[in-house]
Amino acid sequence: MAALLSLSPGSVINQPATSHQSRKTIVCRRIARIRCGKASPSTDPSAKQEETGNNAILKLAWYGSELLGVAASLFRPPREVESPLKGVELARDGSGTLDHSAVVQAIKQDFQRSYFVTGNLTLEAYEENCEFADPAGSFKGLRRFKRNCSNFGLLIQTSNMKLTNWEDFEDKGIGHWKFSCIMSFPWRPILSATGFTEYYFDPQTGRVYRHVENWNVPKMALLKQLLRPSRGSSKTKAPE
Repeated sequence: MAALLSLSPGSVINQPATSHQSRKTIVCRRIARIRCGKASPSTDPSAKQEETGNNAILKLAWYGSELLGVAASLFRPPREVESPLKGVELARDGSGTLDHSAVVQAIKQDFQRSYFVTGNLTLEAYEENCEFADPAGSFKGLRRFKRNCSNFGLLIQTSNMKLTNWEDFEDKGIGHWKFSCIMSFPWRPILSATGFTEYYFDPQTGRVYRHVENWNVPKMALLKQLLRPSRGSSKTKAPE
């Protein structure tokens, strides 16, 4: 921009006949710069359409898996898994807010119980209307999340989940994890991914009011994993 605005006074005095032409050239260059600047943020319409299509397919698969999990729960007996912290209240401070370290410890224990696929999580650590989000969509409701996780577990033959790192911030915590499982479909697909979950804490209650999953794998790659048959036998263990 400084180069566009610079104009030598000597050139105007010594060459008055061409000063108008010089200004005109500068204006044209400015217009060209502005046009280029406006054009750069735009993206290819075909790329946008592809992204929209991928999101639609992923959401369809997400809601389909939720319905499939509900159907599976009707034909398979529920797993006899009880949360060790069920009915046990977490520690609170003098104002009645849940102790932050107690909530974090509860979340870490939930990882040990593979709460993603068992629904075996510490309910006291979450708000009832907590928002749960992942690459496919989002919804609110702790009971619905617990039910979805429990039902999803009915579709899994074996799984492996591990918390690899925990980060504490002022308003949230981030749990980094790796997860793998073998689905109990006839073709035994293997899902494997790493990612992290953001836990946003309510400053008044200390509970988690927003739970956001982030997968370190392209969204469509997860769907492709689900459709790809595994080469192992039905006794294959989930990769670690």
